[in-house]
Amino acid sequence: MRFPLVSAAALAFLSAPAWSAQSDCMTTATTQQAMNACAGQKLKASDQQLNTTYNALLAKTSKPGGEQLRKAQRAWVAWRDAQCQFDTLGTRQGSVNPMVYTLCVNDLTQQQTKHLAAQLHCEEGDLSCGGQ
Repeated sequence: MRFPLVSAAALAFLSAPAWSAQSDCMTTATTQQAMNACAGQKLKASDQQLNTTYNALLAKTSKPGGEQLRKAQRAWVAWRDAQCQFDTLGTRQGSVNPMVYTLCVNDLTQQQTKHLAAQLHCEEGDLSCGGQ
């Protein structure tokens, strides 16, 4: 089955509120190559923030907690990548695919950073916090 270059789902995906926060270079880029580069820059910054948060949480957790955090993070990365491959299937043959895929990865990376930050800043006695 062939997919159109930009499906209705992909257009909705691109116009989602998560992408609006990334509008600075995305609105000024005039070529697909520039939009791809912009999405890549945003992902790089998000990935650095995730790594900083992850390492801070890892330093704060117990040894068993750290082992579980590493295991969970590896599983999360595999899930994130597979999810974005699925979510961007409709653009797979198009030049927009690298940007759409990167924006998906960026969005999920930002969500994971928030999740890990919540774990990092848990109040004592909060039973939803693990590994500490």
